[in-house]
Amino acid sequence: MGEVVSADPAAPRWWQTGVVYQVYPRSFQDSDGDGVGDLPGVIDRLDHLAWLGVDAIWLSPIFRSPMRDFGYDVADYLDVDPLFGTLADADRLISEAHSRGLRVLLDFVPNHTSSDHAWFVDARSARDAEHRDWYVWRDPAPGGGPPNDLESEFGGPAWTLDEATGQYWYHSFLPEQPELDWRHPAVRVAMLDVLRTWFLRGIDGFRIDVLWMIAKDDALWQGPPVGPGPAGVVKDQRNALEHGDGPGMEPLLEAMRAVADEFPERVLVGELYMPPERLVRYYGRGGRGAHLPFNFGLVWLPWHAAAVREAIRAYEQALPEGAWPNWVLGNHDQPRVASRLGTAQARVAAMLLLTLRGTPTLYNGDELGLPAAVVPPDRIVDVAGRDPVRSPMPWTRLDANAGFSATEPWLPMVAGAAALSVEAQRADATSMLELHRRLLAVRRASPALHAGSIELLDAPAGVVAFDRRHGGEQVRVLLNLTGEPAIVTLDGSWTSLVGTRPGREGTDERDAVTLAGNEGLVLRRS
Repeated sequence: MGEVVSADPAAPRWWQTGVVYQVYPRSFQDSDGDGVGDLPGVIDRLDHLAWLGVDAIWLSPIFRSPMRDFGYDVADYLDVDPLFGTLADADRLISEAHSRGLRVLLDFVPNHTSSDHAWFVDARSARDAEHRDWYVWRDPAPGGGPPNDLESEFGGPAWTLDEATGQYWYHSFLPEQPELDWRHPAVRVAMLDVLRTWFLRGIDGFRIDVLWMIAKDDALWQGPPVGPGPAGVVKDQRNALEHGDGPGMEPLLEAMRAVADEFPERVLVGELYMPPERLVRYYGRGGRGAHLPFNFGLVWLPWHAAAVREAIRAYEQALPEGAWPNWVLGNHDQPRVASRLGTAQARVAAMLLLTLRGTPTLYNGDELGLPAAVVPPDRIVDVAGRDPVRSPMPWTRLDANAGFSATEPWLPMVAGAAALSVEAQRADATSMLELHRRLLAVRRASPALHAGSIELLDAPAGVVAFDRRHGGEQVRVLLNLTGEPAIVTLDGSWTSLVGTRPGREGTDERDAVTLAGNEGLVLRRS
């Protein structure tokens, strides 16, 4: 038997008991026939999300942008890009979502702006420009060339020369995404005002992009200049993303949290690609940081029971007292769950995600079991290769482009889109969509699942088993991560609440239960 991890002793907040659903707006619903999803399209589909049973939607970037990185290059944080609609559309979306009991989170990109942003346009105008020090500039290396050998995440040097002023600007990603310097007081004031402005518009929270990068490690500015290595030696290039997570992070976390705390029931979610022991730093000193530093442990995991069990144990053990956990299976940057694990295990993975202790985040399309799309070479638009996981949502069986758009979508639909569509799956009680809906309903109705403690249990090889408890309720989750049947011993009498295999709901189980291959089962003690 494993160690019991207690639930938060305080009354749980909506972001603790709820489920967040990521909407990638470009690929959700096109309302104006240009082949790209937009905010009116999201509004048109809010009833589906309320029917599904999620509690909040997180919108990938909608701010004004030249879209060189699909909105992660922001030209104006306080306006909506015309591709998606208007500020009035954003206000209507917030209002319509709230009327259905849904919260709305925006994607905040604090690490860099677009090179088109007015701040950077001014910064490039002269070395003594007002906004010059809002960005990271360095002189060339002795003898010329970039200041050091850092490489950007998208390839090539992390430095670009501004010929007019003779200095290099720094960028972890594209050259057109110059890095803000959060050590400058005016940068902090301006970016915190962005949060405050959107909170005043009614936004319920933010997912904060590459949060760890806003506090630079001093090692970033050190290291040799770019140049040839010894003959026959391959030079070890340093990636810029390895040099965030600097010593000045805590005050920045506290400053953002203080703004969120000015408003009731707001939440900050941090994007962090880190192991648990480093990830937990972002809860902040005394819990005054991000409410939910994203935990991507399940995304990269070897999919077998021992690894999953250890990931749960290690994460729970690393959490500071009072910190609330969270789990993610996929997003707009990571391979589709159904392609990564196969369709059968994708159902088991969904049950795991929605029954673990903490807040789950679903990525649009994963509730349909969408595979990665096949994108022909002439349709590729993303230099980082993420197009296959960003294909448009299929909504209907008979309409053009499965109801996503009346015209050619910006990316190809997945193969078999009509059969995988929301319409087709809502008519099939055995579908992946209906499984998600049942799981979400059971989770919402069960205090043990949405607010309870967790205890890992001994189980046969290939099976992950754990108990969730709250008050007098005890729920047991059994997940077979193999294709072979497994017999799990039970202590006493249990009733099945939901299973990945049809026909298992409502059955009574006593002494032992047989799981088919690729089957998961949620039981409540009778």
